[in-house]
Amino acid sequence: MKSILAVSLLGCCLSTAADLQALEWKAKDGTVVKYRWSAPEKIEAGKTYPLVLFLHGAGERGTDNSAQLKHGVRAILNGAEKLGQPIFLIAPQCPPGRWWSPASLETGELTEADKPNALVDAVIDLTKDTEKKFPVDPKRFYVTGISMGGFATWDVLGRESKHIAAAIPICGGGDPGLAKRYEKTPIWTFHGEADPVVPVKTTRTMVEALEKAGGKPKVTYYPGVEHDSWTQTYDNIEVIRWLFEQRLK
Repeated sequence: MKSILAVSLLGCCLSTAADLQALEWKAKDGTVVKYRWSAPEKIEAGKTYPLVLFLHGAGERGTDNSAQLKHGVRAILNGAEKLGQPIFLIAPQCPPGRWWSPASLETGELTEADKPNALVDAVIDLTKDTEKKFPVDPKRFYVTGISMGGFATWDVLGRESKHIAAAIPICGGGDPGLAKRYEKTPIWTFHGEADPVVPVKTTRTMVEALEKAGGKPKVTYYPGVEHDSWTQTYDNIEVIRWLFEQRLK
């Protein structure tokens, strides 16, 4: 599977960044992840490029390897193009009936963020394999996601904070007990104050935990906005600019 992946990805690098080739990844434990992939239209010798991992919401789960493109992905690619910033982008799809990261409906917090997670671990392994095979800038790996993917963004932060240059979790929640793990990571989180699906308290809890741990997260609350707090976030070129300005030290 991995050798097939390498050949497929090499071919996609010759296409435009908007093509988003449909691929599959098989982890060592057998977990299969369907995902879409975008690469810079032109890769110059000696140069490296940022890698963005986008994690979709519950409504885009499935097996078509397409629904995960409904929100966010195109806006991120368009923003990168406007800024003249070529990027690699991975957008995996969560299978039906599953969650990226288990969470409590009562507390709005991740419940197993300190335990192995086959699906999230497979996605992380995919990003690491990509970094080995392609000219990815090791100091510019970014993670972002919406709703269920917002929770997963916090989850990935807890597992891989040392490798993440910045994160944008949108209308999600995490495990406040793990905030110390990523208190030094640049984070800009967003949430609609009138969100009826994922209450804004989930983001407030994480911001408070981060600040208590010594972190300085950026936070934007949208007054009167319900669940869709991602459209105006990803359409804001200043948010995309901020993301690509962050680098690991």
